[in-house]
Amino acid sequence: MKATDIFVKALEAEGVEYIFGLPGEENIDFLNSLKTSSIKLILTRHEQAAGFMAATYGRLTGKAGVALATLGPGATNLVTAAAYAQLGAMPMVMITGQKPIKSSKQGRFQIVDVVDMMHPLTKYTRQIRGADSIPAHVREAFRVAEDERPGAAHLELPEDIATDTSDMPIIQKSSFHRPVTDSRSIEAAANMIENATCPVLLLGAGANRKKTCGRLQVFVERTGIPFFSTQMGKGVVDEQNPLFLGTAALSENDFLHRAIDHADLIINVGHDVVEKPPFFMKKNHCKVIHVNYVTAPIDPVYYPQLSVIGDVADSVGRLSEQIKPQGSWDFSYLLAVKKKLEAHLQERAEDSHFPMYPQRLVADMRKVMPDDGIIALDNGIYKIWFARNYKAHQPNTILLDNALATMGAGLPSAMAASLICPEKKVVAICGDGGFMMNSQELETAIRLSLNIIVIILRDNAYGMIKWKQTQMGFADFGLDYGNPNFVKYAQSYGAYGHRIATSDELEPLVKNCFTEPGVHVIEVAVDYADNDRILNKEIRTLSQSFD
Repeated sequence: MKATDIFVKALEAEGVEYIFGLPGEENIDFLNSLKTSSIKLILTRHEQAAGFMAATYGRLTGKAGVALATLGPGATNLVTAAAYAQLGAMPMVMITGQKPIKSSKQGRFQIVDVVDMMHPLTKYTRQIRGADSIPAHVREAFRVAEDERPGAAHLELPEDIATDTSDMPIIQKSSFHRPVTDSRSIEAAANMIENATCPVLLLGAGANRKKTCGRLQVFVERTGIPFFSTQMGKGVVDEQNPLFLGTAALSENDFLHRAIDHADLIINVGHDVVEKPPFFMKKNHCKVIHVNYVTAPIDPVYYPQLSVIGDVADSVGRLSEQIKPQGSWDFSYLLAVKKKLEAHLQERAEDSHFPMYPQRLVADMRKVMPDDGIIALDNGIYKIWFARNYKAHQPNTILLDNALATMGAGLPSAMAASLICPEKKVVAICGDGGFMMNSQELETAIRLSLNIIVIILRDNAYGMIKWKQTQMGFADFGLDYGNPNFVKYAQSYGAYGHRIATSDELEPLVKNCFTEPGVHVIEVAVDYADNDRILNKEIRTLSQSFD
């Protein structure tokens, strides 16, 4: 069998549904083998977008998404997406082409060492040097990408190897049961929790697994221990729960951090230091139990006193069964902090000021989104407002990146979500800067007949950096730019273009867009003038004055 036919058969054995990518001449044999496959090729307009879509597929399904690119510039365009998947723990396998390795008449034209380039960005990267090795390399790439902690893997298929032949059989997936933690760790953790006076539960991205979510819900119900989340842990347990204290959108000085400072024990399920810290550990501060699949890398801001390592769902389930709620636990202060935080979150939630305040934007989107609706956030200052103010009712209903925190991922992530979950309402929320980094994918969305809404928050500047510039006391400089007419820009691709002129128009417009199939682009002018005052000063002052 031809090497590329073997490769495609191996991908089919892995259950691959889609390949997202932009092929080049070095992939032509692979492309021809893919033509008769059950796998669908999703042709994108840029390799970075293909990588973002593949990573989001992995995030939503737990199965590795697949991205395809050619050699040289095609492969280098996957670098950001590789880091996105690796830091964000999203399983993804990248396939890139290469010039012939046996003999080539093109010298060093377009050749960079892609395998070496991918080493620091992936869990596994290999060049395939013979057709016989394809089944093993493919199986290993998927095994490593999907194994905890998930991440990126990469395979390079040179042009001449693609035409080789082999009779090696496809290697099928083997059954696998993740190791569980030992009883002594469970007993030690249960004793620490029962002996605490004010334990609190933290939910991170690693808690976002189907079995784990259900068992965490039971844990909260049985123990009555209040919980909070990291940005990437939002929705793991329904945030309408009265024991939900909030999301650590900031690393310190928020109302939530008063609750964290008051706690004497944090049960940390699924968080690691790759995500921006939800709190900083300090000398003589509360103790931390690390519940995860892998041990914690020790960091100056994170050094847990006890680790419970193994299948997280199993660990949480066994803790639920073993822990007995204690009469000595006192959560009154935590719930008082929650009440103050909730009151602060309501400020400006109905303000009709235009350009729109982010608080009103978040409140209106929460009203209009169904419980299972998916919001895909690009990266910008609005991400903090959504992480802090938007309550997620189900897992994977607010897709944000708090690990690499890259711009340009919002639209491709929404497209992948719509492709995978066509029955759900999907909205991409992007700043004007992040949107323009991959705006060409509107054509891809139209071609795929996706049903998505893209909300572009226009402030004509890189707002997140402006906020930091102000925070550091520097003058406004170097961050302003112009924008196209987004309505006409959307229409030029065949999408519906909209622009609101008052804050009261957004909610009914989004509702109407949900009833009209297709791609809708909504331009929303946003007012970030109070970011520094509220996020850097007001919250700190109000939370510190609370008692």
